[in-house]
Amino acid sequence: MKKLPITELDSFLKSLNMPVYLPSDDPSGQAKFTRWAEGVQLTQQLNTVRSAKDLFFPQMENLVDFKVQDQKIEIIEHRNVSENFVIFGVRACDAAAFEILDRVFLSDPVDGYYKERRDHALIVTMACSAPEETCFCTAFGIDAADPKGDVTAWKTEDSFFFRANTGKGEKLIAGLADGDESAVQAQQAQTREILSKLPNGKLDLTGFDGAHMMEKFNDSRWKELSEACLGCGTCTFVCPTCQCYDVREFNTGDTIQRFRCWDSCMYSDFTKMSAGQPRPTQLERFRQRFMHKLVYFPDNNDGVYGCVGCGRCLQKCPIHMNIVKVAKTIGGEGNG
Repeated sequence: MKKLPITELDSFLKSLNMPVYLPSDDPSGQAKFTRWAEGVQLTQQLNTVRSAKDLFFPQMENLVDFKVQDQKIEIIEHRNVSENFVIFGVRACDAAAFEILDRVFLSDPVDGYYKERRDHALIVTMACSAPEETCFCTAFGIDAADPKGDVTAWKTEDSFFFRANTGKGEKLIAGLADGDESAVQAQQAQTREILSKLPNGKLDLTGFDGAHMMEKFNDSRWKELSEACLGCGTCTFVCPTCQCYDVREFNTGDTIQRFRCWDSCMYSDFTKMSAGQPRPTQLERFRQRFMHKLVYFPDNNDGVYGCVGCGRCLQKCPIHMNIVKVAKTIGGEGNG
């Protein structure tokens, strides 16, 4: 265990000699991952509005350009070799989300754009000390008091404590002084006590599996749940595990730009093809989102759910519809 006084954080980040991204408050007061420079302060908020997913899977990125002249087509590649970088202050829920994204983007065929960034990233997670009522990561077996990552960090009133979990992590904190674990252990006990009392921490997911797929799919209560949904897609854009995207092309007049951007299963034109829309109603689109998180994904990924309990959808949905409400309604008696 290594220790660093809070007052020396800037000096430590500067000494890393590589780009560092950390959660910082923007002018509107919202926390987001920002490239660190002198004067950029670590937020005091529990979590960012959007997760660090953006650093591996950006909301929009240019993939390649095509330049056509006469009978010749020039391909302009935009994929550059990434430099090593640090993501500092990732919460346990978002760190668990990286593992879910890995199952999608690092499976055959591997997404080279994602892999390039993933290979060059060093993740420093930050344990939670004051979880909020919207948190329910414990329902998915995530310990907010002891998150994963190359390095795990705990913040106390005057210091940071660091534990290396990988070889890359050991090199990152090798120059720091040793610290006593007692302060960390006390904070962990306090955090776990808070987690045990959160209203959604014991969300019952019994029956959300492949064996009960058609039972859940045909449940009559989807109609009532979906009627309030606006189809705005807010839940998908703040979700750290959503991975759907669209690929489009734009004619600049000089080149054709092929880019990809996040998409949402809540939109009426999602996966629309020449044959039509495979899910023409709001009910079908609404059901698809939650069935994917709670049934389809775990059925295809060794029981790993497509949700990490970060609580962003609980906080941001304009009509207070979220995965917890759906699981409690469709899940039956176990959720009260």
